[in-house]
Amino acid sequence: MALRREALGLEAYLALEEAAQEKHELVRGQRVAMAGAGREHNRLLTRLFLRIAPAALRAGCEAYVADMRLRVGEEVFYPDLMVVCQPSADPRYEEHPCLVVEILFENTEAMDRGRKLQAYLRLPSLKAYLLLDSRERRAEGYFREGEAWVYRELTEVDLACPPVRFSLDEVYEGVLSTWKPSLRKWSGPGRRGSP
Repeated sequence: MALRREALGLEAYLALEEAAQEKHELVRGQRVAMAGAGREHNRLLTRLFLRIAPAALRAGCEAYVADMRLRVGEEVFYPDLMVVCQPSADPRYEEHPCLVVEILFENTEAMDRGRKLQAYLRLPSLKAYLLLDSRERRAEGYFREGEAWVYRELTEVDLACPPVRFSLDEVYEGVLSTWKPSLRKWSGPGRRGSP
């Protein structure tokens, strides 16, 4: 017989999360541990933040990376990047982003394309939801046009909120690793017998 866990409420989740050493999202009443991110994910996120944050600040908004919670109804997520122009009354989370970005990789892609997509597109304040792949040069987005959402594969990013435009080449430059371990031995300073 499978045991069914009781759904966790928002305040109980927030109390547990404040004391936790690792991050969890609140999905359908359950705490879900966050997966760690690799080098390409972090490189891509850094390059995106460097393009988006200045535009957000010029527009009177804030750009948050990875550690700010986003409340969507009774669920709570940690988007990789979000821009907020209307701050929440509760400093523990935001509720009104105009932009949410998720970086795709093996451990998170199903959630980013599934549950998070469904939740984010319900946000009245949201103008765009971007998905950028950390494994290959590929980006796509959902853009609000009136009352409808329009899906696009992207060759450049052109946002209304914050107002910014940049090419995928700009954010993918130097991101996708071609590194292979070297068989050469280190012979630089600090090696025994070297000056």
